[in-house]
Amino acid sequence: MSYRNQFIWQRAVQLAINCYKFTQLFPQSELYGLTNQIRRASVSVASNIAEGYGRRHKQEYIQFLHIALGSLRELDTQLIIAKEVDLIKKDLFTPIMDEVEEMQSILVATLNKVKNKDK
Repeated sequence: MSYRNQFIWQRAVQLAINCYKFTQLFPQSELYGLTNQIRRASVSVASNIAEGYGRRHKQEYIQFLHIALGSLRELDTQLIIAKEVDLIKKDLFTPIMDEVEEMQSILVATLNKVKNKDK
């Protein structure tokens, strides 16, 4: 089975796409600031899930899932900062944060499942 068939990867890719669309609303002056950081962090989540899935050993996959989780928490922080400096309207902020929190739940559940497999 390919990583592309994995629900967790598909959700992470959708989150990255949504973050790209979301940051298109930011001012041009933020292109190399929070826009870039948010995009890079969101892409990192999906990329690390894919890279980890292709590794030979379970421990390597777990490590990449942890890296993806770290990137997701970076994204969470960057979105909060963007809201606090008034780059994001609340009606747009809530849905993207809900998606980040749901992705975090999926990642943690996957980590627990992989860690407990074969025990």
